[in-house]
Amino acid sequence: MSQIHPTAVIEPGARLGEGCIVGAYAFIGGRVRLGPGNVVGPHAVIEGETKVGAGNRVLQFASIGAGPQADAWAGEAGALVIGSRNVFREQVTVNASTGSDPTRVGDDCLLMASAHIGHGARVGDGVRMANAATLGGEVEVGDGAWLGGLCAVHQHVRVGALAFVAGGAMVVQDVPPFCTVQGDRARLAGLNGVGLKRAGRTAAEVAALRRAYRALFLGTEGLEDRLAAARATGGPLGLALAAFMTDSGRGVISSPRKRAA
Repeated sequence: MSQIHPTAVIEPGARLGEGCIVGAYAFIGGRVRLGPGNVVGPHAVIEGETKVGAGNRVLQFASIGAGPQADAWAGEAGALVIGSRNVFREQVTVNASTGSDPTRVGDDCLLMASAHIGHGARVGDGVRMANAATLGGEVEVGDGAWLGGLCAVHQHVRVGALAFVAGGAMVVQDVPPFCTVQGDRARLAGLNGVGLKRAGRTAAEVAALRRAYRALFLGTEGLEDRLAAARATGGPLGLALAAFMTDSGRGVISSPRKRAA
């Protein structure tokens, strides 16, 4: 049985899975689908065409599924799909998409207080967003990425898997996977060694990736030669790094410090 506070508003049509808890003055819209074991805190709002997996926690005053913050939005229905075991802290905002392709949040993410995910964004599994980290519309964030407090990621930018965006960074180009960026405008600062270690990457894998990093970002040859060197020496992670660079539409942040990673 779900536990619903008597002051909560659950619109007709909403579906709540077994074992959900809904706190005082929370609001759940009529098109919302909550899986089992979700906890919705007091004054939280979940609305729109929103589907939520199992075991998530939405803390007080969070706003999940509202329409996009976009001048061109004319009120058409968007959508939001959320996985399982995520935590949305106080005053987090996650906007629905502008069309049929939904905003997506994966599994096991932590969004700290006042973090924001814009319309149409695609956030992978295990992502961490610190306080007031902000994603513009259509941003893509890879699995295991970390975004520091007060950073801002421009619309349509990609943040690669296991990347680290330092607090306060202003990001206007793609962040390569496994790397750290910082500053305004964000600059490449080396590999995300802590994130790679936490992800269980071996010393051999990291050493090969370091060779790929040096070839790509510290080499003096043309881009195609640097990409070829990264593919040849970087192992699977180096191949992934090279593939990310070749797929970039906005360009990849590639201005390292003078020292090697």
